[in-house]
Amino acid sequence: MLFGQSLFQSVLQRLQDEAADEADGTSAGSHRISGLGSGFVWESAGASHADIDRTRDLYLDLMPDELAELKEQVPKNDPAPEPVMPDHLARTAPMQVAEDLALSPADTLAVLTEKRRSFARANHPDGVADPFRDKATMRMQIANLLIDEAIARLS
Repeated sequence: MLFGQSLFQSVLQRLQDEAADEADGTSAGSHRISGLGSGFVWESAGASHADIDRTRDLYLDLMPDELAELKEQVPKNDPAPEPVMPDHLARTAPMQVAEDLALSPADTLAVLTEKRRSFARANHPDGVADPFRDKATMRMQIANLLIDEAIARLS
């Protein structure tokens, strides 16, 4: 209880006081923006080179003229080079993938499992650039099919 009032009564009193202040136009300013949570953070993970350049240029425009020579010294971001397709991704025929896997009749289940993992480390679609994901997916599908057939022959 605050000053002989229950908690509920003190909250009601505070709300009435705030409503009266707003009606008078004497409410104290707030440092917060109404409706904007304190967890608001600008997402920068997906920022492009153009966004980064624009942000840097805006920052440099705010610098005093005495520091103008520093503005010329700040390097600009070069656009990312075009990705180059690895040579092994061009090998999408089943016989070529089988050669890359180096399957043999003497392979055990543990050896086949390790071959699948090592092939996936080098060829998984998540590990290649976007333009080459279709080829990597095709290689992984063929490799998984070949390894699954080899495991079925073991039984």
